[in-house]
This record gives sequence, C-alpha cells and structure tokens, in this order.
Amino acid sequence: MPALRFTYEDYQNTAKWLLCRTKHRPQVAVICGSGLGNLADRLTEAQSFDYSEIPNFPRSTVPGHAGRLVFGFLNGKVCVMMQGRFHMYEGYSLSKVTFPVRVFFLMGVDTLVVTNAAGGLNREFEVGDIMLIRDHINLPGFSGWNPLQGPNDERFGVRFLAMSDAYDRDMRQKAHSTWKQMGEQRELKEGTYVMVTGPSYETVAECSLLQQLGADAVGMSTVPEVIVARHCGLRVFGFSLITNKVILDYETRERVNHEEVLEAGKQAARKLEQFVSLLMTSIPPPSKAG
Repeated sequence: MPALRFTYEDYQNTAKWLLCRTKHRPQVAVICGSGLGNLADRLTEAQSFDYSEIPNFPRSTVPGHAGRLVFGFLNGKVCVMMQGRFHMYEGYSLSKVTFPVRVFFLMGVDTLVVTNAAGGLNREFEVGDIMLIRDHINLPGFSGWNPLQGPNDERFGVRFLAMSDAYDRDMRQKAHSTWKQMGEQRELKEGTYVMVTGPSYETVAECSLLQQLGADAVGMSTVPEVIVARHCGLRVFGFSLITNKVILDYETRERVNHEEVLEAGKQAARKLEQFVSLLMTSIPPPSKAG
C-alpha cells in the first residue's frame, strides 16, 4: 500500500501556522531522542506547542518523548526543539516520520542537530559514553525504505542525493575541540550509527552482523530525518548517547529494556545537554545570501 505523502502546500501551511504563532525565527532545529527532552528546559524565552495542536503533525506515543515543539534561545542561537520524535515502529510512514524537518526548512532553519539513545556495538564503548555520529547505515534503505522515494519536489532538493558528506565535518571538528574544553574524563567517541526499525531489540546474531557491517551504535531512529535534512541542504551533526551495551553472549541472562535505557539516559543526559549548548556558539551565523 503506498504511504501517505504530503504536498508542498501541507509543509508550507504548517510552517506558516507556526510562524504566525511565535516571534522566534529559528536557525537551528534539535531533535531530542529518548530521555533527552530536558535539553529544551535550557531554552530561554521559551514558547511551546503540543504536537496535537500543530496541523499535520503526528503524535509521539513513546515513553520518554513529551510530544512538544519548543522555541527559544540556547546560548545565543534561536532554536526549535522537538521533545520527542516519530518512529516507523509507531506505524508512521517515513513521510510522517520526517514531516517536521521540511517544515523547519521552510521556517528558515539551516542546521539540524540530531540526538538519540543507542545501544553500544563497539566493544570499547561504555554506558554513558557520547558518540559523535560520523556516518550511518540505513538498514531499512537496503529493504527499499527511503524517505525520498516517490516523486521528487525540486523545491526541496535534487532527485539523486549524495550522502557521503551527511554529517558536517567542520562541526565534528568543533565538537572535539569543545569536548576537550569541557575536561571530561571519558573521551568523546566517534563512529557509525546503524538504524533498525524496531520496536524489538536485536538478537545476538543480529548484533554480531551489525558489528561486522562496521556499526558502532544501533538505534531505531535518526537516519530518515538526516536524509531529508540533507535533501533540503541543511547542515547536520548529531550524537548518540550510549544507554546500553548490546547483548553478544548467548550465555548471559541480561536483557535490554526501555525503562533501563531511559534511566541510563537520565544519568548521562546532563552532560550531553551541556555539550550541545556549548556547541551552539560554533554554528556559523545564518547566510545572508538570497
């Protein structure tokens, strides 16, 4: 069955609805992953909208995702933050999962920051580590699931999109510099994020396969939003908060569960919130072109 697709006018109408109701004109959009929504509490002059209020917006149904769009200032940058994202496993089409990204683009956003809670595949990772995303593996894309499928709208971007430079190199370098300034004991990790659709966690065999594919962290989000953001020409960088280590031993009695993921996220989230806040000063000012 073909997935519901939005028209350019649908995105435009939502963007206009928001612009008419907030004084803020965001340059930066931040998608807060599971347990990371408190980052929005750092915004000053904050103004929020429940997703249920916003035309065409899906609803966030996952524990740890508040389901609000919050505008405000973070360390001098005008931001819009999603307290909760949308996932394929909730039954949403990829056009719905990525709907907010194109709305942000039409509102004037030029930078997207993505965060997520992820399982550590890299054996050197520990719970609480932050991984700067260098690259991703779009595993659903191997099965024919890509948010750019269907007719291409040139007003957003080109038909065939290069993804070899998806995660901004300059911002990754600035992230490493900022992390050193923070003086953290654990080093900032950098690696490849792989997306699976969920909602079930991975089997031991699947985790072993994902390691062989070269992935360092695994999660159930992020990649569709990044693809659509790059299609719109947005600058993208992002982080995975390692909230659990994947199960790689058939003999263990350990099991991953969402409650433990959220709890681990709470303990390390403040560090990531401070990190993202400091990085705001490194984002280049809006282009005056056009």
